[in-house]
Formats: sequence, C-alpha cells, structure tokens
Amino acid sequence: MQIDKKIEQFIGRHHVLTLATATTEGAPYCCNCFYAYDAATGAFIFTSDPATTHGRMMCENARVAASIVLETRTVGKVQGLQITGKVKQAIDGDKLLYLKSFPYAVVADLHLWRLEADFLKLTDNTLGFGKKLIWQRQE
Repeated sequence: MQIDKKIEQFIGRHHVLTLATATTEGAPYCCNCFYAYDAATGAFIFTSDPATTHGRMMCENARVAASIVLETRTVGKVQGLQITGKVKQAIDGDKLLYLKSFPYAVVADLHLWRLEADFLKLTDNTLGFGKKLIWQRQE
C-alpha cells in the first residue's frame, strides 16, 4: 500500500477534513472533522456521534468522500486532497492514535470512526500548475 510521500506529508500538515456523506437515495450532507491519520493502513480516524445527520447517513451508506485543503489565494501554492472510501467503526489502536493527535479529547465521550481510503488525489500547484498525484488501493 505505497502512498506517495508527498500525499502523506500533506495529510500530516493538516488536521481537519470535510466529510461528504449521502443517504442511499443520494441526499448529500457534509461536515468538518478533526482527524488522525493511520499511515500503516491509509485510514483517517475521526470522532462523531452516530446520532448526527452525517452519523446516521454513514450508518445507512458507508461510502463517503472527503477533502482536505490548504486555504490560499496564491495560485502557485494551491494544494488539496480528494478522498473516497468506506467508513467503518474504529478498531483496536485507533483511540490511542486519535488521542496522540488530540490529547484534550481524553475527557470526551468519543465515538470513533475510520475512513479507509480507496482513492486519494492530491492537486499540488507547488509541483507545477495543476499537478496531480493519484493513489488507488489495489484489492
């Protein structure tokens, strides 16, 4: 599962992703979530209550999309990552990984999820205008 180091470096420099969910009928919704990244599995670990709108949608339809973006008005600095994958319940070790990134969350009632990426596309203008690095999980 070799993900390009430039993609992983970009992921490591950020901590919020925009998660896009949809019902099985296609009704869309999005939210922002703090994440911790599990480089060993290519998963994004985040917390969200299953009773939220997006939580209910993820339970109904586990296929999601997400993005992480660097906000800038300078065209030569534009960077953004597009993600698709499936959301699952957290596994052993995810809580420790999340708390390592966000130690203050130890006092919270965490319901952790993992977005297991199957596609990553980084647009990175620092490498050249419109340069894209793409990774796709091989099953």
